[in-house]
Amino acid sequence: MIGQVLRAAAFSILACAASTSAAHAQWPERPIRWVVPFGPGGANDLIARVAAEAVRQRLKQPIVIENRPGAGTVTGTMAVAKAEPDGYTFLIGSTGLATNSILLKNLGYSDDELVPVGMIAVAPSTIVVHPSVPASNMKEFMAWAKAQGAKGITWSTAGSGSTPHFVAEMIKEAGDVSVTIVPFRSGSDSINAVMSNTVAATSEASIVVLPQIEAGLLKAIATTYTKRISAYPSLPTTAEQGYPTIEIGHWAGLLAPRGTPQAIIDKMNAELRAALKSPEVMQKLSSTGIEPAGGSVAEFAEFIARERKRLGDIAIRAKIGEP
Repeated sequence: MIGQVLRAAAFSILACAASTSAAHAQWPERPIRWVVPFGPGGANDLIARVAAEAVRQRLKQPIVIENRPGAGTVTGTMAVAKAEPDGYTFLIGSTGLATNSILLKNLGYSDDELVPVGMIAVAPSTIVVHPSVPASNMKEFMAWAKAQGAKGITWSTAGSGSTPHFVAEMIKEAGDVSVTIVPFRSGSDSINAVMSNTVAATSEASIVVLPQIEAGLLKAIATTYTKRISAYPSLPTTAEQGYPTIEIGHWAGLLAPRGTPQAIIDKMNAELRAALKSPEVMQKLSSTGIEPAGGSVAEFAEFIARERKRLGDIAIRAKIGEP
């Protein structure tokens, strides 16, 4: 009798496992949601929409982009961290994912509640100044900044802890110059402040500043990315100009709630990587100054960990974040 009960229990467990495996194999069976923790129209939103359409074609299911801005990406990020880990909700993560837990208290979620799926793309950060600034490269820019003495130069950002804020702190450390941070509510407001000569300089995603550079409304000094921008190959990197520690990009990657089945994560990663290699996707992104990335789940996890440590150290030295 006991043997029969044990056999029945074992059969039930195997049947359940087979059913679960089959369910994962059939994924996706309904629309998938990608949450963008920014408003529509920015670099991360564009990256998400281009990638979602390409992945949709491969998975044969709609991918719905849901913009959930607020609280420096915390609102949208927390929504995904607390979502059902069933493979139908994902986050478009960015630099804030690596730094929010360092800069902010009482986030409402923990870093380990989100798991990496794959890197999508990087919108290289570009240092720009008002055309009246007497500098056209990093050497001239640093010399001009140092010549301002204790009053320093003014630098606009998209808020405390934003990518432009980190660039400013990197510039302070690399050049031993004084920089006065002028925070704005958004990247577009920050750029407008430089174009109106209210603020002297800033950095922003390539997709945001390239049109203004081409129109002569901004002057480009360098890209802080690891390589030159495909859509603007004549602009040298900060590293090429002798400042390798000034390095950062406006990246976008896909993450899922902790507990999402590994089979689903692996499949989404594979489809994302394949989509990013398509000539159509590469052209759509690179033509706007965005560099397609891709890579494995492990590579994305290593990147996040590395950025969290690197930017965290800068935040501590600069005393960025809530006390």
